Amino acid sequence: MNITHFVIDNNQHSLTINFSASKVIANTELSFEYLRISSPANLAKKLKPGQIAITSHKKAVLLVNIESVAKHGYRLIFDDDHSAIYSEEYLQRLSVEYKERWQQYLAELKSSGHSREAMIDIKQL
Repeated sequence: MNITHFVIDNNQHSLTINFSASKVIANTELSFEYLRISSPANLAKKLKPGQIAITSHKKAVLLVNIESVAKHGYRLIFDDDHSAIYSEEYLQRLSVEYKERWQQYLAELKSSGHSREAMIDIKQL
């Protein structure tokens, strides 16, 4: 399965991904926040024993660009200066497992006392 194209919707804060030849998913819409908190770079961080990594305060994050990285996938660049390479397989997994992953994230936020909201309110003029 290959990705045929992306549609970035800054009004809805979402990315629509169109997959070719998929019986499981053809088109999927994922929020920028979900993509940002699911970044493969977050998985690569080394944690101390018993430490849990939670990416929080990303509700208002924007996806500013997508770059093709040859056979590796796509670099998603966010407005909080974070970028990571998402493989096609990983984007498909994020699409298929969205409901479970999102509920797990919300539960982790609640139990840790963190928030989805930005720490400071920034308004662009």
